[in-house]
Amino acid sequence: MAGKQQQPPYLHLAELTASQFLDIWKHYDSDGNGYIEGKELENFFQELESARKGAGVESKSLNFGEKMKDFMRKYDKNADGRIELAELAQILPTEENFLLCFRQHVGSSAEFMEAWRKYDTDRSGYIEANELQGFLSDLLEKANKPYEESKLQEYTQTILRMFDLNGDGKLCLSEMSRLLPVQENFLLKFQGMKLDAEEFNAIFAFYDKDGSGFIDEHELDALLKDLYEKDKKEMTIQQLTSYRKSIMNLSDGGKLYRKELEIVLCNEPLM
Repeated sequence: MAGKQQQPPYLHLAELTASQFLDIWKHYDSDGNGYIEGKELENFFQELESARKGAGVESKSLNFGEKMKDFMRKYDKNADGRIELAELAQILPTEENFLLCFRQHVGSSAEFMEAWRKYDTDRSGYIEANELQGFLSDLLEKANKPYEESKLQEYTQTILRMFDLNGDGKLCLSEMSRLLPVQENFLLKFQGMKLDAEEFNAIFAFYDKDGSGFIDEHELDALLKDLYEKDKKEMTIQQLTSYRKSIMNLSDGGKLYRKELEIVLCNEPLM
């Protein structure tokens, strides 16, 4: 954009609405890749500092580089050198912080998968706007937070605007999972390994040895181990157990069908 960048919105406020939070996110994640990083991160930190100064919040008298390191140690939970949505929700005081509310009540990948299974009612691999509204309504009740219908609609629209990058009015599993606390988001671990239809079909056929159309948790263990080794990544026994448990929450009585595994391992649900 030519000229000086427009003054970033709302950083000086003591409490943000969901929509204002989103405006800040979109303002700094200028390339829309789902992270505030590099130059975006420097701008964000600089402007956050001056907003805090303006509000009379004095920070320690360190130089800029040291302050920034301090800040990242505190908020960059997975130490990848960038800030993502779930981390930003901890930095900024969002009104009724609906993102934190989400995280307190769907605090683990396993609970998240359970909730996903409940609301992806047509098993399409997506949650549509009406399903998302049910998901959030349940969540707010679980958190004991009274809400008005108009607020629920605002939250639904805000989450869609955050994650529905192609504007089709629905979210896939990996988009929704960005609401999870970073260290809990096991789906991030699969980002570099997403499969296309041909790879997925070959892998599923290989592990579904009896051709039953589903795999059980032992076959899933083997599949995950092999997938990690193929990608030259290491996985501890604890991680394996936790990933297996999360993915099996999508299963039907211990049977993990193609459709369920597809939404974890493929870039887009296959047609």
